[in-house]
Amino acid sequence: MKKNLLKMLLCLIVIFVLYYFMLPPINLSDPSFWSFMFFGFIICTIIWLLFSSNASFDTIINNKKVQKNRFLYLILGSISIIVGLIIIINIINSPLFNAKSYYNRINVIDSNFNEDVAPVDFNNLPLLDKNSSIKLGDKVMGQMTDLVSQFEVSNNYTQINYNDDIIRVTPLEYSGLIKYFTNRSKGVAGYITVDSVTGESNLVRLENGMKYMPSSFFFENLYRKLRISYPFTIFGEVNFEIDDEGNPYWIAETLKYSGVGLRKEVTGVVILNPIDGSSKKYQVEDVPTWVDHVYSANLIIEQLDNWGKYKNGFLNSIFGQKDVVRTTDGYNYLAMNDDIYLYTGITSVSSDGSNIGFVLVNMRTKETKFYDVAGAEETAAMASAEGQVQQMNYISTFPLLINLDNKPTYLMSLKDNAGLVKMYAFVDYTDYQRVVVTDASEGIIQAAQNYLGGSITVGEEMSATIIIDNITTAVLDGTTYYYLKADDDVYRASLKINQTILPFLNSGDEVKITYKEAEIKEIVNIE
Repeated sequence: MKKNLLKMLLCLIVIFVLYYFMLPPINLSDPSFWSFMFFGFIICTIIWLLFSSNASFDTIINNKKVQKNRFLYLILGSISIIVGLIIIINIINSPLFNAKSYYNRINVIDSNFNEDVAPVDFNNLPLLDKNSSIKLGDKVMGQMTDLVSQFEVSNNYTQINYNDDIIRVTPLEYSGLIKYFTNRSKGVAGYITVDSVTGESNLVRLENGMKYMPSSFFFENLYRKLRISYPFTIFGEVNFEIDDEGNPYWIAETLKYSGVGLRKEVTGVVILNPIDGSSKKYQVEDVPTWVDHVYSANLIIEQLDNWGKYKNGFLNSIFGQKDVVRTTDGYNYLAMNDDIYLYTGITSVSSDGSNIGFVLVNMRTKETKFYDVAGAEETAAMASAEGQVQQMNYISTFPLLINLDNKPTYLMSLKDNAGLVKMYAFVDYTDYQRVVVTDASEGIIQAAQNYLGGSITVGEEMSATIIIDNITTAVLDGTTYYYLKADDDVYRASLKINQTILPFLNSGDEVKITYKEAEIKEIVNIE
């Protein structure tokens, strides 16, 4: 009896230790739960055999004796049955029988680029990528002599909209076990923000430090805190964000599966306060609007690939491949309407170096729009930009997709080996051979002017009623422009602005316009 109690106690200790380190959800649909169960069964079986009166260590390593052990047979048989059931359930839930469900994981609607994406505002353009933000964050940390020896900067750098500013935010972290013990009473001192437009970097010191962090130990570790608070919940990616008042929070995806580990979907988020450990669970439709990342980029890309692959069924995805498409290699973020959008191209499975279009996905709501505009693949545009300065060996960043002159256009930074931005490159989305590079010291506006071959508009919109003295037309890169002279001012309007008015204007006509100030004023609306 005592021996059985001892074996049970040892098994419980083993299960507790495994759970402490593996942190699986108690959920039959999560693969990590079954891994936890498998290792627990194996170790407990070994313990049971070692402490059995008719067993010794030789019983475990001797195949002949193992075969005679009925208890071991029972355990192995049970594991085999469970594995077999999981395989059968997953086959039933696989694309082989559920291609339509995989196709419908994400709802993609057709849309118009010029209607959805406003013309680029160069005063609010996030030119800094994550790598550049990391360098700026490290620089700020290096200047904080009282903190640099105790903490290090996390590589989280989540891009968010913060009070209409586009920034990346990342927390400090404990720089090891010893530093954790010496600082845990006060917690992590703060977080770093990097303005993606201006490059301004700041360390925000907190009155009360953050205790629940990925680098914390024991029960203050972020992931252990989440698991203990929500033992049955499946978690996905965890991002660091701040609310509109600058308060820090961890945003953890909550997930569900079909079968075991298949057809992953986000059900909501858990928002955890790293200072006091308080948390709250939200369904997708109830997530506060200040949260920018509800869906992870990897999940969005996975679902887009399923959408492109299984439109016409499973067999077609392998053999005929009619209308089968995929996402391109890479993605970037756009900031619009106080939300963060994922951008990626859509290309054919033949990998011909061109896009059949592109998508924008709202990272908070998963609203997804497809733009049927054929153009260059991002990697082809990057290679084209690098080819313009191949003697410099500059490396292109992944493109930003902007609306420049009512056309989708790639914008890239060209960096040297030290990661410093040396040039800006504009590449025509529909014709990647049309590329113009400009020294970064001249500024992004001058770079855009060099690309367009003339002045561009910057600043706020203004309204006026003008009487046309003279009107002429010109065609630039396939687009018809109308040049209107009124008094001593010259205005320019693309035919795309209003095709029902512009072609019929004559000298002497009075029109009401909305325009942006420039050397040649750019009309953005005409009545």
